[in-house]
Amino acid sequence: MLRSIGMVELTSVGIGCLVEDTMLKAGAVELVLARTICSGKYMVVVSGDVAGVRAAVEAGMAASQEGLIDHLVIPSVHEAVFPAIGGSVALDPSEMGALGIVETYSAAAAIEAADAAAKAASVTLFRIHLAMALGGKGFVQMTGAVADVEAAVEAGAAVARNRGLLVSEVVIPRPQKELFAEYI
Repeated sequence: MLRSIGMVELTSVGIGCLVEDTMLKAGAVELVLARTICSGKYMVVVSGDVAGVRAAVEAGMAASQEGLIDHLVIPSVHEAVFPAIGGSVALDPSEMGALGIVETYSAAAAIEAADAAAKAASVTLFRIHLAMALGGKGFVQMTGAVADVEAAVEAGAAVARNRGLLVSEVVIPRPQKELFAEYI
């Protein structure tokens, strides 16, 4: 079964709770993450089969009233996305290569950028930071060989840029080890 991911990002905590409940009732999905995010917003992330995730996101959007900021459905999400969202990626010092960062204006756009980056090149996604202490923005961090990180950042940034949600794209070929300190 292909695992898909869906997300609804909202302007309101109250509407967010309503949307979360609606999404969980609408499709056969698992809750990945639901929480308040910066600036009084709320996000709901679910996973499951494609049909369940699509049904959940559509129902969540319908219930969102005027509170919808962004949404996404990725039918076959790259396997590295879930651990990077969950903060469960630990880097071995031997894995630390070039550092790539894609920063976006929405949390949903960060997930889409991460998926595109991981599918574009052989990189290790080690962090997808969604909206906390960022004013609602998101960012993705990855590492690998310089050429792979450049290709992955380019692919992730292109997705965000096409949606008008790219803040920055950065590749650091030989980063100081302190940039990875919290992941080893």
